[in-house]
Amino acid sequence: MSVNRPVVVYGASGYTGRLIAEALRNYGIPFIAAGRNAERIEEAMKLVPGIETADYEVVEVEHTVEALTELFKSTKVVCNTVGPFHYFGETVVEAAANANIHYLDTTGEIFFMDQAKKKFSEQYKANGKVLAPCTSYMYVPLEIAARVALETPGIDTIEAVCYAAGTPTYGSTQSIFSMFQAADDAFYLKDNQRAIWPKAKGYEVMVPGEAMTQLTHCWGGGSLPLIFESDARVRNCRQLTGFTNRELMEQVIGMQTMYENDLKDLPADVQAAQLKSIGESIQAGMPPRENPLVHRCVDFVKGRGGNNTSSCTVRSFTPYLLTGVVQAATANLLINGHQLDSGFVSACQAVGYQELMGQLQNFGLIEVEVD
Repeated sequence: MSVNRPVVVYGASGYTGRLIAEALRNYGIPFIAAGRNAERIEEAMKLVPGIETADYEVVEVEHTVEALTELFKSTKVVCNTVGPFHYFGETVVEAAANANIHYLDTTGEIFFMDQAKKKFSEQYKANGKVLAPCTSYMYVPLEIAARVALETPGIDTIEAVCYAAGTPTYGSTQSIFSMFQAADDAFYLKDNQRAIWPKAKGYEVMVPGEAMTQLTHCWGGGSLPLIFESDARVRNCRQLTGFTNRELMEQVIGMQTMYENDLKDLPADVQAAQLKSIGESIQAGMPPRENPLVHRCVDFVKGRGGNNTSSCTVRSFTPYLLTGVVQAATANLLINGHQLDSGFVSACQAVGYQELMGQLQNFGLIEVEVD
């Protein structure tokens, strides 16, 4: 295995892994496409546009701390897409910590993130490395909007909404249902304290550019309350998520109701099997490549202070493609020495929200509007 490939895409055979590989190719970053089945990875890489000009190699690896640590030792960054992270994430976080490299992933699963912060943040900080979950569409554009809104002095309250058009992948669907098991940890910030969201409840919001209210959900709590929990400026922070497919949102809320009523008291392994089966019934295969004329998204933040307000709206499209770009852009900045922080941090904290905003604008993926 070469020592000249600084990035590992772990879970490279999946939908998001392929898009990260495509974006790394665009940046000209050599990478290792890794996973548990080399044959599947080889086939997946053949589907990546422009892959014939990429510098990469395929590596089959067991999902253990020992095997992954050995793989990571000759690299600088791992882009982890293997979820649900509630089940599989900590193994990769620990291996990256042992190998002294940066860790990025795509999740917003609050229980996993909170545990990773408690267990590994100090080790990453001591190593001068980044532990950055939620480096993906549902979290980075929204955090950019939040940080733009916070540029107004005196803002202490953040109301944030992610409103997406997209088809969840198999992995994303599994993560959606695994968050039901961690619903007791889904929190928002109220007067500098954690407050737990009500379970299986939807919220109607007005999305910029939409004439009708849209149905949203707390979606496990989201990343912003955890990220801004240690920000002295922010007293209150709520994050909601919705999809343009209202029937999907109603189905998710209904499934959580079913979980609370019928599955919650079952053994953990039985719960996991039931949720996996439900997820497969919704999205069992690989969705088609996104269409920019269809998959359009709006992320917006309303900021409030004692006697002032601010707001920022980020319009984007092709959210999975955006995830690939933001992963590659963050990795590119890290391996080239543009690092602002270490330990458990978001990508925006690690390399700068303005830099990531600029990279996404370079690819024509976002437009930012400030009011």
